[in-house]
Parts: sequence; structure tokens; C-alpha cells
Amino acid sequence: MKEIVTIQIGDYANYVGSHFWNFQDELIGLAEDSQADSVYKNHDLNMDVLYRTGETQQGISTYTPRLVSINMRGSLGSMSSRGTLYKEVAPTTSDIFTWTGEVSTQASEPRKKNLFLQSLYEEENLNMVNENNGSLSEDQDKNITECLENEVQFWTDYSKVHFHPQSLYELNGVWTDVADFDNYGIGRDSFTWASQGEEISERLRFFVEECDHVQGFQFVVDDSGGFSAVASELLENIVDEYTNTPVMLYAVRGSGSRASPQSRNRKILEELHDAISFSRLSSYSKLIVPVGLPSLSKASKFLHIEDEKHYHSSAVYAAALHSISLPFRMVPVGPTADACSVSGAVDFHGLIQMLSGQGRQNMVSILDVAMPTPALTGGQNEPSLLEHFKPLTPMISEDGEDIQAIEHLTVHGAFTSVEGRRASICEVKDTVDAAFQRANTRPMFSHLSTALCPLPIPLPFPSIFGNQVGKHGKLISDQLTNSSSKGSLDVHSIPMAARLRSSSAVLPLLESKLQNLHRYGITRGAAGAELLRSWGFGKEELEEMQEMLSKMVATLCPPQLSSDSD
Repeated sequence: MKEIVTIQIGDYANYVGSHFWNFQDELIGLAEDSQADSVYKNHDLNMDVLYRTGETQQGISTYTPRLVSINMRGSLGSMSSRGTLYKEVAPTTSDIFTWTGEVSTQASEPRKKNLFLQSLYEEENLNMVNENNGSLSEDQDKNITECLENEVQFWTDYSKVHFHPQSLYELNGVWTDVADFDNYGIGRDSFTWASQGEEISERLRFFVEECDHVQGFQFVVDDSGGFSAVASELLENIVDEYTNTPVMLYAVRGSGSRASPQSRNRKILEELHDAISFSRLSSYSKLIVPVGLPSLSKASKFLHIEDEKHYHSSAVYAAALHSISLPFRMVPVGPTADACSVSGAVDFHGLIQMLSGQGRQNMVSILDVAMPTPALTGGQNEPSLLEHFKPLTPMISEDGEDIQAIEHLTVHGAFTSVEGRRASICEVKDTVDAAFQRANTRPMFSHLSTALCPLPIPLPFPSIFGNQVGKHGKLISDQLTNSSSKGSLDVHSIPMAARLRSSSAVLPLLESKLQNLHRYGITRGAAGAELLRSWGFGKEELEEMQEMLSKMVATLCPPQLSSDSD
């Protein structure tokens, strides 16, 4: 088996991760539920790729994510940093006294669990299900979803997953209410490897050493502020220690996470942070995927998202990450693929080689999503599946054609348009092939992974579906689009499609970072030169970053035709 170790760094990364692990937990629960759809019982997905088995001190078996989560102190809300499976370790009283003066203890009241977390606690500890009063249960679920819509303050507020005590790490001295933790420099100053990095490495080592064969590290990093510096320090150590293990990194940030800069100095700081952050993170990754639009209003006409709510936007990104990760844990199948639930399995190394190891060797991929995926059609006058994809990567060109593009698609839980049933593996393949045949421009290479299992919608998922979305994600065309949104009580699963593509469409993003680094940090008299020095960057290191970004741009630029004639 080839395991994946996931590392989530920063507040928004953990918002995304919380939804991602909720999806996995829901899949595990449905596979064991005798009343659930059979598609969940035979999904041919090996969850051990992401999860580890263990045992508590009381001898109770556990199944927890193979995860290291890093965030600010105080960011866990009502959850303990040791998770919920293991008892808190009581502080010991030392017999050695080195202080003879007065001693005072500062303690804060533990944060109260919200209605959702209270219900989880009651269900797990009392192990009671009131089967004779379904209406009360429905009312409680309704109250829970309303509570989450209005009261989420931490990513743990909607997490339904048990974590191992080694998983949750809070940075000492970095609190959630420090509003200035917003740039690479302060992240670098706040993180010391000797006191913090070594402990994080030990936690990571704990998960790695129990694996048979690690296929890769899945990084999800909030790159909007100081956590990109923390991630860079950790990545540098990982690349040195685990030389042959590839890193795939999602650089995520919340919609509207930054207000318009109020001053020129603020604009310069943000532009330099973005350039430095991207350069540093990409230098340690085999594949980097920038994720995070200023607004998700155009991501899907079937979703109603409040951009200011991280709880909302992170759910969309997590759904896309879930879809992209499916091929990594698909059970390999033989030539009779149509009789199975999955097709197109590929591991970390295979995907990275596919997107960045051939052709132009571009290591920056674009993430697209169709959420939910409309029913598969074959009509000449109807939009194909490919036309429903919307980018989740910012600052890309949507007009240019790139005949050297390379794409990896994942489609799962799709419906047919004629009978409204779930499409077979072969039907999905045929529909995608037909869509490429009809397209004006085809990529140089494309790979398709497909599964019958849809995206399950857990109870704490936000109410972001338009009322055209049916119970299992089928689109109801005769519904109005301006009524209230639906959530997990009305929508139980949806078909999904996600795509990673290596394309010159990402050039505007790369050129922007290159130009800003050169303009504000490197040219003679650059306005941000002193700022970068305060962040610890010298001229030589900045020029190396500029050279790396220049190569990324040159890799994707079309070759210039020579004007000389023979």
C-alpha cells in the first residue's frame, strides 16, 4: 500500500481540511451503514491511504487521519490539541521549587461547544439514538445547520472527525487575534526551528515511520500571510530528510481574505509577500496548485456562496481536493474495468510526472471544478462536460488556446441525462472522449479517472446549494434560482468533476509575481528593498527567486518565430 501524509498549515488551510476530512469520515460511515446506498459499500477506494489504525490506552481501536495540522495557539476553539480520543494529561506538580515569591495562575474559561459538537459528544458518549421520535431528530438537525450557518468561528466548529494526539499542533506565542500575522517576514520571525520545527518534524516522523511506502506529502498551505514562511521552513527540512518523496502543494486562501490596500506601502507589502511566498513554496514542491478566487460567485451557477464566510468558500475547495485525491486511493483494476466502481488509478508520482514531468515540464497547475456536475449529455447542441468546468485558480487567462496543455480529470457519481441513473464507468469514458472530439482545442495529453461513488454531503456542510440541486445532486431545471439555499438536510450527495491542467493560461499569475518581485524588490531604488531586508532576504537570494520565476514564465511562453531568413 502507498500511503499519503497530509500537512495543513494555517487557519484557512485548516478550514479546507476540516471539510475534506468530513467527506472522508462520511464515506467511512456510509460504507458501514446497512441502510446506505450500495454505491458507498463497494466504492473500491482504499481509505487506508489517508488513514491509520491505532489503539487508545484503554484498548479501543481507532481510525484517524494521517495528518499534521499547524495553526495559531487558540485556533482550535473548544477542541483539545490532543484531539478527542485520548484523555487529557493532567499537569504534574513539580517537587522542585526555584521561585519563592508569589505565584499567580492565568487561566481562561474553556470555550463552549456549539450545538453540533454537543450533539456529537452526546451521541458518542451516551451511544443513544432515539429511533421512535424522528421528528425531534429532524428538528435537532435543522437547529444544528442553522447554528453552523451563523456561529462558525473556528474550523473545529464543524469538524466531525477524531484526530490523533500527534496531529494538532499550535504555534507557541502566535495567537488567533494577532491581526498582524499577515506577511512572510513576521511568519519567519515568529517561527524558530529549534523550539518548534523539531517538534513538528517529530510528529511528522511518527506518521511516516509507520507507513509501508509513502507515495507523497499532500500540503495544504494558507499562503495569505505568515504561515507561508512556516511552511517553507518545514518543506526545506522535508525535502532534505525525505529526498525521494514528492510534495504536492495546494496554496489556498479565502475569498475576500484581503481588503483593498489602503496605502501604497500596504500594496507593496502584499505584492512582495505574494511573490516571495510563491517562490519559496514552489522551490520545495514537485507540483504547486494556487487555489483561491477573490469571489466564488462565478465558480458555479448552482451554488450560493457568501464569500466572507470561510466556512462556505472552503467547502468548495475541499470538494475539489477530495475529487482530485480519489485516484490516489483507487483500488487498481484489471481490463474488465466496467464491472468495477473505479477506473484510472494513479499515484502521486504518476500524476506529478504526467503534469510536470513531460512536455514543457511546468510545475504550476490550474484547478477547475464542475460542482455539481450536470448529467452527461451527448447532444451536439448541448454543453459538454468540459464546458461546465470553472477555474478555482486566480489570475488565469480564460481565452487563450494551448495545444501543449496536459490535463488530468476526475469524474465521480455522474448521472446519465436520459434515464437519470448513475452513469457506468464506460459511459463516463465515452462521454468525455466525445467531448474532446467536439472541442475546438484539445490538450496534447489527457488522463481520466472516474468512480461511481458521488461526493457525500455530511450534516455540517454549509447551505450553499441553489434550489435547482436535488437530493442526490441531479439538477432540476424547472426550479427558480433566486430562492433560499439548500444544505445537507435537502442534498445528500452530488456528482463531481475536477481537473488539474498544465497550461499557459497560468502565465498572467506567474508574470505578475515576477514583475512585482523585480519592480518592488530588486531594481535600483526599489520601494520594497528595505522591507525585504527586514524579512531576512539578501540580494543574491532575491535574484535566485527572480531567476526561478523567469524560468517558469519562459517554460510556458510560446516560442518566438525568428525574423531571419536563410
